[in-house]
Order: sequence, then structure tokens, then C-alpha cells
Amino acid sequence: MDVTNTAAGRMVDDAQNSEFLTFTLGSEEYAIDILKVQEIRGYETPTLIANAPPFIKGVINLRGIIVPIVDLRIRFGLALVEYTPFTVVVILNVATRVVGIVVDSVSDVIILPRSQIHAAPEFSATFDTRHIEGLATVDGRMLIVIDIEQLMVSNDMALLDQPDA
Repeated sequence: MDVTNTAAGRMVDDAQNSEFLTFTLGSEEYAIDILKVQEIRGYETPTLIANAPPFIKGVINLRGIIVPIVDLRIRFGLALVEYTPFTVVVILNVATRVVGIVVDSVSDVIILPRSQIHAAPEFSATFDTRHIEGLATVDGRMLIVIDIEQLMVSNDMALLDQPDA
């Protein structure tokens, strides 16, 4: 078994394949671990929450569960795009929370060997790459592999209570 360190310091089995959901935001294609995905829904306008950060569009009631909806285009600082019939909400199970993310469209579910995910390049401290697991090329397309759980539980998302230090 080949085991290597990734940029984030995690141990990864090179022979391991993982499934990823791929989606688009603007002109870029992203991938997240399929095991974090609960369901994919068409976009519906959420109920606004006063004083929420701009990237939190509001909440929806999903079969009795109140689900915050995060627009990743706003969170990542991308140009705002109109909500179209292709705009979807990916419902995630992260940590102890159900969260929805708005994406332009869902592309595919792919199987990707972990060895094909390369560390993201280092940037200055002004450019945050903590949530980028790596980059992968599939059929000539560059995928940005996001550690969606780490992104959703980060302090700047304000979606989960942080334990006292």
C-alpha cells in the first residue's frame, strides 16, 4: 500500500479511489466528496435572515429541518450570476449540520484516484487556500477539489458553534 502525505498533512492511500460530485461556479469546475451530499434540489428563493453575511442567502425548510443556504459564488468572491433553471442547491451533511450550497449547475459524479489530486499551489497570505484539497485534471478539464466540510465548519462561515479554546 502506497501512503503519502498531502499538502494538508493528511495521510492518503494512493490506491484509493473516491467519488466526487462536480459542479460549476462561473467558468470554473469544482468537485466535492459525494459522501457529503445528501441530495440535489432545484433552486428556490430562501427566507432571508436579518444580519446574515451576504453569502448566506437565507434558510429553507427541508422536511422539517431548517437549512441555511450558502451561495458559493458570493463566498468565493466570484461575479454574481443570475439564477437560472440550471441553478441548483446541493444539500450537504457536514459535521453535525445540514447545509445547502447554491451552484450554477451540477456536472457529473466522477471516480477519481486520490493520486490524481495534486496539492494546490502556495499563494500569499491574502489568498486563502485552506479549503482547497487539491487540483485534478479529468478529460482535459481542471477541477478544483474542495474540502467542503472544512469550508462549511470554518469560523468565517459562522454556520456552527465553535468549541471554546
